[in-house]
Amino acid sequence: MSSTRDIDNLIEMMAKLPGLGPRSARRAVLHLIRKRALLLTPLSDLMQTVAATARECLNCGNIGTEDICDICTSEKRANGELCVVEDVADLWAMERSGVFKGRYHVLGGTLSALDAIGPQELRIPRLIDRVAIEAVSEVILALNATIDGQTTAHYIADQLDGQVTLTSLAQGVPIGGELDYLDDGTITAAMRARKSL
Repeated sequence: MSSTRDIDNLIEMMAKLPGLGPRSARRAVLHLIRKRALLLTPLSDLMQTVAATARECLNCGNIGTEDICDICTSEKRANGELCVVEDVADLWAMERSGVFKGRYHVLGGTLSALDAIGPQELRIPRLIDRVAIEAVSEVILALNATIDGQTTAHYIADQLDGQVTLTSLAQGVPIGGELDYLDDGTITAAMRARKSL
């Protein structure tokens, strides 16, 4: 039995995280071990807490520690604007920019015929229900500028045609770009210059 088996397993697990390969994971684990009291123990405790308490918001799909997230429960955010994003990372990117003051709807992905992902596999039916229930006046389609993202945007636009004002992000979002990788200024410019579909 190897005396470093647990450490090797931790490195292997860390290497599965986005942005970390085996070498980066090894460096991170060594740093955590060296700073055990300052980093490793508190990180371990926080990870256990998050594992036990994190959940998807039943309304919008955001990640939080309550059944309904703070954005959905805030009356200040009930301004009739609903921003539709592909995943939680995109929602967090929009929040980081501070430009949007309405509520969100996380689809959980995009339509993809190749991957057999249709509207029922995403939160599109829930989106249509929310538009009717929550007195939404504008739906902002803040989907990634990919083929699947644009296909999804057109599908949603067809489903909501005539029910609400539909807009999408405009300048600033490059073709093939993803919201999570954009800087705050680019997201702000794109949100302010949104256009009708």
